Amino acid sequence: MWVFNKIFGKIFEFIFFPFKNLSHWYSMILISLLTGIFLLLIFKYASNQEGIRKVKNKIKAHLLEIRLFKDNLGLMLKAQGNILRHNLTYMKYSFKPMLFIIIPLILIILQLDLWFSHLPLSPKKPAIIALTLKPDISPLEISIKLITPPEVKLETPPLRIAEENQINWRIRPLKEGKFLLKFKTLNLTLEKEIIVNSEKFVKLSHKKVSRNFLRELRFPGESPLPQNSIVESIEIKYPPARLNFLGAKIHWLIAFFVLSILFGFSLKRFLKVEI
Repeated sequence: MWVFNKIFGKIFEFIFFPFKNLSHWYSMILISLLTGIFLLLIFKYASNQEGIRKVKNKIKAHLLEIRLFKDNLGLMLKAQGNILRHNLTYMKYSFKPMLFIIIPLILIILQLDLWFSHLPLSPKKPAIIALTLKPDISPLEISIKLITPPEVKLETPPLRIAEENQINWRIRPLKEGKFLLKFKTLNLTLEKEIIVNSEKFVKLSHKKVSRNFLRELRFPGESPLPQNSIVESIEIKYPPARLNFLGAKIHWLIAFFVLSILFGFSLKRFLKVEI
């Protein structure tokens, strides 16, 4: 799974490379445009375009029938019944392409989460590191040491939280850069990347997880922890990110879906796609 995540992630790094020093909105507009085009093409080639075109024309005809015969209750009810029937046919035609769309869309969203969900740590500002152990390991009975590079100051001893099966530390980065935190366990030394940057638009892997298909799918930013490790995940508590729209802070998913839908409907005639 990691090989796929790494290759797929490189595509987004290539797309976003020109926008690293610009506002998040430039990258969001571009990826929404590309996603809208990509999903339109999937819908076009995975659906019965002729069938969709015919059923939409029939629905329009029955809507016109309702307007023309609004004084005839019988004809109106018959037209409404036909509209309902054709809508069910339209839904049947749309179901198949939606199955082809949903998997690549989920993969795109999981990659975008690495770019838009969090902000990098800022120099001189503290952050929390949360290490979660596997269910059969107690944080009260295990010894794990966090080793930080000179550019990152370790401010507290480990805080053991039995209820969450976690060990937490507070750190304070002293300068900008990309660094490695090292965790010494019983038989392994684990590493977690940390990024300190006050301005740039960067890819952030806030959570590194143990080897498991669904967990690796959900957190695709870094190679998984070794299978024989006692650690289930290592998380950096990066600040959450929001997009600024006319003074309002909005979640990136809202912007992504709204822009993708707008671009999709704007380009469907150009790409000759019946939706």
